[in-house]
Amino acid sequence: QVQLIESGGGKVQAGGSLRLSCAASGRTFSNYVIGWFRQAPGKEREFVAAINWSGGNTYYTDSMKGRFTISRDNAKNAVYLQMNSLKPEDTAVYYCAARQSFLYKYNYWGQGTQVTVSS
Repeated sequence: QVQLIESGGGKVQAGGSLRLSCAASGRTFSNYVIGWFRQAPGKEREFVAAINWSGGNTYYTDSMKGRFTISRDNAKNAVYLQMNSLKPEDTAVYYCAARQSFLYKYNYWGQGTQVTVSS
């Protein structure tokens, strides 16, 4: 049973930084892609970033390139999202998700962590 547990959310002022963590367990993730998504109130869930567990290739939504960095720690089975220069519009619930690398759909999701950025 795959489990994804996010942590690290909180409240921060505009311009500040947060690092989100996703602890993954339940299987070997060598052929998985781990992604971060977010959903703001009244908006659809959107893709933020993803990382290929084995090769370390990373993918970002264009608007977040340069501010957000995704990384992984194989030894800890964890994926991180470093968020810098945060803006009020980054306020959302951030979710960690996983899919096998040959699939398109993410089929495992965490419970989410709230990020609130005040102006």
